[in-house]
This record gives sequence, C-alpha cells and structure tokens, in this order.
Amino acid sequence: MSDVHTSSQETFSSDVAFTPAVKAIQGRKGSREAYADVEQSGGWRTEIDEKLAGFLGETNSFYFATASADGQPYMQHRGGPKGFIKILDKNTIAFADYSGNRQYITQGNLSENPKAHIFVMDYAHRRRVKIWGEACVVDDDPALTKSLMPQGYKARPEQVILFRISAWDTNCPQHIPQKFDAADVAQALAVRDGRIAELEAELAALKGQSAPASQSVDS
Repeated sequence: MSDVHTSSQETFSSDVAFTPAVKAIQGRKGSREAYADVEQSGGWRTEIDEKLAGFLGETNSFYFATASADGQPYMQHRGGPKGFIKILDKNTIAFADYSGNRQYITQGNLSENPKAHIFVMDYAHRRRVKIWGEACVVDDDPALTKSLMPQGYKARPEQVILFRISAWDTNCPQHIPQKFDAADVAQALAVRDGRIAELEAELAALKGQSAPASQSVDS
C-alpha cells in the first residue's frame, strides 16, 4: 500500500478578497510580501470590536453590494439616523430595510447568492471601512423588524437584513475628499452664531459702561 501525501493550504481571513488571482497580481506588482506579513500577523479582523462598533454607531449611510448567481454585481445605498445599524453579536449586524422603489434587486440577489459587502464612508473624518460577509433577508418577523426600527424615524420598514461578518478592514485616508453632513454644518453654524450673539451683547454692555461722562466747564 503506497503512502498518500496530502498537503493543506493555510487560509486567512483576507482570503475572502485575496483570491489566488489577486495574490498572483500582488506578486507581479510587488505588494504580495507586505500582505503576506499581514496574513501571518493574524490577517483581517473577523469580529466586531469597540472600534468598529463605535464607527457603525455613528454611521448614517453606507453602500451595500450583492451579486446575482451568475456574478452580476449590484450596489445600493442604505441610510438612516445614526445608530440604525444594530449589533446583534460579535459577528452579526442588522438593520431595518425600508420600503423603496420595490425593484427588490438586492433581495433577489441574496436569495440565490448570500455573499455581500458593506462599504462605509466617513467623509468628515476621512475614514472608510470594508466589511465582507453573508446576508439574508427576514421578511416574516414583525417583532424583529420593530425592534430594529429607529425611534421616531419616518420610514416604513418592510423587512430586515441580517449580515454575518467574515472579515473587515480599514483603508488609509488617501484621496478621500472631506465632506460634512448638512445637519452637522447647521449645528456648528448655530453654535457659532450663538457665540457671536453673546459676544456682541457683552461688547454692547461694555460700551454702555464706558460711555464718556459729561465734560466739566472751567470756572
């Protein structure tokens, strides 16, 4: 009986994106060694830590990518008040999916291909987070839908999207333009205008106190 030699290929969390084809190009263009070091150091993170939880808690907008069974990609925007993304456990996030144009491309894609991607941009602080995983639609659990609906938000929840994280990574701020939400700008301007009003009132009071006394007449 001849011995059968089997070899196992070591896997890393970043393999969700660094396929053999990607690694081959990295090798050809000179970046494979650096990413191999990242892999040997533990690779990309696979669980939600305090940093990611805080980032998602401040998020009011992100892009959600899916693909059909034959690989046709599709990306759609999802938004809501800060905190609309809920953390269910160390690997799972969820959000209420509001009624929209009723094309259901995302839901159709997920029904035949659960692989999905979340891309979150924070333009004000020039940060971005990429999250790989698998997602599913839950449209038969009213209690869950209600629990994920932001309090007082005027939108009609139609269903829930559950997203189980496989890996996540951050990017450097290079080439990210700095932009600010209109609500944040309005709040900053209101604070500034209030301070200006206070200073103007203080200045007027000081001018009133230092008004010149009537001139004396020499006898």
